[in-house]
Amino acid sequence: MPSTDFDVESLANYLHITPAQVMKMAERSTVPARKIAGQWKFSRAEIHHWLEARIGAGDGTDLVHVQGLLDRAAAGRDPATVRISELLLPEAIAVPLPARTRSSVIKSMVELAAKTGQLWDPAEMAEAVEARERLHPTTLDSGVALLHPRRPLGNILAQPLLALGRTSQGIPFSSDNGQLTDIFFLICSVDDSQHLRTLARLSRLLSADGFIAGLRAAADAASVLRLVEEFEGRQV
Repeated sequence: MPSTDFDVESLANYLHITPAQVMKMAERSTVPARKIAGQWKFSRAEIHHWLEARIGAGDGTDLVHVQGLLDRAAAGRDPATVRISELLLPEAIAVPLPARTRSSVIKSMVELAAKTGQLWDPAEMAEAVEARERLHPTTLDSGVALLHPRRPLGNILAQPLLALGRTSQGIPFSSDNGQLTDIFFLICSVDDSQHLRTLARLSRLLSADGFIAGLRAAADAASVLRLVEEFEGRQV
């Protein structure tokens, strides 16, 4: 069975940096790492969570860099560019979303995804998303939440997809603060690499001037899709 860890050289190749840079990051604890028999090892799962955190905290310029890094890392397996307009299907969009609590939002979002026929076990997805939110809320300061399980559930998906819901008013979705959230994406991915690429692409859209305001003004699913296609067409 192949190792689930990166070593210094393989992580350097994955991140498109030099082995010396990886060594420095490990020594400074800026990347999750551990020493085994005197050699640095890096858990693939921990590296993916570290990249996810970078995406969540990144600005527009950093997001472009991270997306390019992830696309290059995936080029040998999946050279196609992730496109939000292709992952988001009309039947998986609800504006407004009839939900007023965190649990009802998660249930409604999972039901939206299941309408596509690509999600086979909505109950398992809902439970995994609830667990992820308890561990670390996915809400952003912009009033958007990027719902997803802690690890991709490729075994219950026919293909990756997104769902989008907008409540009629903001709700206190996260218990960590008093901010209100009204726009919810559910990210359903088949593996870590695809999840990170989708998250980076979606985060770039959300950081674009006017995009979130456009989502709040969209009258229906068709309007949402036109907005996504318009803004995505502006990005490389």
